[in-house]
Amino acid sequence: MNLCGDSIINNAPLFQSGDGGAIPTSPLQLKIMECNVHLACGLNELWHSRFPKIDWSNVVRNKRYICFVAEYCFLNYATAIWSSPIAGNRLKDSNQILELRRLAISKDAPKNTASRMLSIMIKIIRKSFPEIKKFISYQDMDVHLGTIYKASGWKASALGKFQSWTTSGRVRGVDQSRSSKVRWEYNLI
Repeated sequence: MNLCGDSIINNAPLFQSGDGGAIPTSPLQLKIMECNVHLACGLNELWHSRFPKIDWSNVVRNKRYICFVAEYCFLNYATAIWSSPIAGNRLKDSNQILELRRLAISKDAPKNTASRMLSIMIKIIRKSFPEIKKFISYQDMDVHLGTIYKASGWKASALGKFQSWTTSGRVRGVDQSRSSKVRWEYNLI
């Protein structure tokens, strides 16, 4: 990780260096807002339990994308990255779907931060992308139970076994997970 003066740690510190330093005790204290893709990818690398690597260029090359951060007293506690579906060619009406690619939360974030973020992000996305009719996300079954999706009204729609992105025509990097996945959906209509 780059640790020079313009690094993600200096631009988005985890710990406050002045003015109190109180840690939020409720997700209602967090300000959830859009952020740039570089900040979101950097915070994801710090906090994501399973998929810390996501290159910003892999996000911005999509037709649609939007990134978020949850902050309190100018400190970041969570981040999320949304884009057009990665496997859109396998989904009906993929041009009306947005995929939650990453949701990464600091260990210092208050309980229920993820559910609160999902609620606020969906409201913001509905205004920014009125053509979106459905949200999807994939749960890694080896390390997560899908609790945040259940609590937020999402429905489990499919179970998929591991399938590498490497094909005979295109070699990809090392797989970050070989786990089975559950696809969760949240319909707006």
